[in-house]
Parts: sequence; C-alpha cells; structure tokens
Amino acid sequence: MPLREFGDYILLTNFQFYLNHFAEKFSCRVYGREKPMQAATNDSGLTIINFGIGSANAATIMDLLTARQPKGVLFLGKCGGLKMSTEIGHFILPIAAVRGEGTSNDYFPPEVPALPSFKLHKFVSDKIVQHGHDYRTGVVYTTNRRVWEHDQDFLDRLRQMTCIAIDMETATIFIVGHYNQLARGALLLVSDIPVTPDGVKTEESDTEVTERWSELHLQIGIEAMAEIGEQGEKIKHFTY
Repeated sequence: MPLREFGDYILLTNFQFYLNHFAEKFSCRVYGREKPMQAATNDSGLTIINFGIGSANAATIMDLLTARQPKGVLFLGKCGGLKMSTEIGHFILPIAAVRGEGTSNDYFPPEVPALPSFKLHKFVSDKIVQHGHDYRTGVVYTTNRRVWEHDQDFLDRLRQMTCIAIDMETATIFIVGHYNQLARGALLLVSDIPVTPDGVKTEESDTEVTERWSELHLQIGIEAMAEIGEQGEKIKHFTY
C-alpha cells in the first residue's frame, strides 16, 4: 500500500477475518492480498493491518510504521487467560506486559517496562463500557513459545508472576512503540484458558470465539480510534 494511503490511526491484527470484515464494512480496497501484511484504509483515515503472528512480526510492523508516524496504534489480538476469572470472550486491557519474547531486548534493556499509552486506553475502555461489556486489567505475559501448555515449570513461573493472560505480541508492540515514540495500546480477547486441562485452544474452539466475539472486538477498536481522531487530546512523547 502506498505510504500516502495509510491513515493517522492504525489497527493491528493477526487475523484475516478482521481485515476482511473491515474492508466489507467500509467498502475499501485491500492491498497485498495473498501477501504478508495486507492493509486497508477507510474514508475516515483509519487503517487496519494484518501483520501476522509473533513478536518478530510485531516489531517489524512497529518499525515500518515510523515511515508514516501515525498518531495512535491499537492492537486487536487474542490471548490465553491465566486466571479462572478470565473467561473466554472477556476483554483485557493490559496495564503492562512481561517481556518474555526476547525480541524487545534488541530495543531496550530488560529493566525497561513494556507499557501502553494511557490516553489511548482511556478511549478504548470508554467504548467497551458503552457497549455494555466489562473488561479486565492486568499484566500480560508475552512469549515466543508456541507449545508450552504441558511444561509444568513454565506454568509454575506464570503463576508466580500473577499474569492475567498470555500472548505472543503485546510486550513487543509496547516496547517498540516506546522506542519509536508511537502511541500504542492493546485490546485483547480471551480465546482460551490454556492452564486448564480442557481449555487449550483448538481449531473448533477458536472458530467459535471468532463467530461470537470478533465482530464486537473489531467494532470497539474502530469506534475508539475514530473518537480519538475526532476529539482526542494530543498524546505527547518525550525524547530520550
């Protein structure tokens, strides 16, 4: 997609369904079909990008976006719930993320926390409540491991860290956004409860989550970013 076609506000996702639904909703062109990192922009200047899966891809797209310098970036991702209270279909607005993926170490030392932009999350939380839904806050653990559900030592570490959920991108997006001085946030949808014997994600269970909650997930993201564009206060950055 030509640089001039990117909007001031960006939605990031891992799922083709989100991008296709966005394009159908706004009757806009999808650039890069059958290629990595497809993108589409509506008439209001909101762009959605399917950047793929994993922390390496998350870092890549957050670096590439510096060519456009968007005013806000919101990640719409799925996560595994690590608490019995985080049921499938719940929304999570992370207050921070544990950097267990390794990629972010190429940007800042391990001591630097992975944090979202508070002002961006404020608009997202308002939209969730307006839709009549509750949400959880807490710390998300980001990992680059694909198969860990039966690793008891890893599970014990997760419990000790009291994380609310686990995913593969959030910490990277927060850290690389911080490094590149981009306002960033994440709205995560709990798609499975991998710490329970019958809670590990399957193709069937993931399809059910997509059918039941993904459209609302996307709509909240669209409305939050549109409202920031219309009336949001400028999100200022400090130079380090």
